[in-house]
Amino acid sequence: LELEFLEKARRELINGYVIKRHPFRYFTLATIEDGKPRQRTVVLRKVLDDFVLLVYTDERSQKVADIANNPNVNALFYHPKQLLQIRIDAKAEIITDADQLKRYWQNIPENSRKDYITVDSPGTTISNSDQVHYDLENSYFTAIRIIPKTLEYLQLKRPNHLRIKFEYNADGWKGEFLVP
Repeated sequence: LELEFLEKARRELINGYVIKRHPFRYFTLATIEDGKPRQRTVVLRKVLDDFVLLVYTDERSQKVADIANNPNVNALFYHPKQLLQIRIDAKAEIITDADQLKRYWQNIPENSRKDYITVDSPGTTISNSDQVHYDLENSYFTAIRIIPKTLEYLQLKRPNHLRIKFEYNADGWKGEFLVP
């Protein structure tokens, strides 16, 4: 029975990158920096097998440094119309395969590539927004694979909310109902 909810979670996550205005397109990714949680909104680029999520970033970003120091991350999705929350505890990996990165890069529209070619690293202080300069010769593009360990499904509804925790192991996904 609980596996039907896992399948619903999969469909909604896939819709997050397939349907442009879907609420799961943007999600909150939390990493650990100096022992403290650090959150930011990222764009869901793809859902691979077994709920592995793919995001793109600048290799100089703080999230890449955080993941290098501690690969444990948390992803949080919320669909306001469905009152559906998906929370994923995961291990993140920075993709280093040049061919794979090249394939992802080629799928990025030209006008969006500027996000990965700034001269200065993300987070660098500038005096105003006109001071962002681009390095047309170099790209700092990379991708992150977010590999789930657990997925928590929370559906807010009446008369009873529904909460299920799924864990991934060698036998696949196993779920158990929780008190919301």
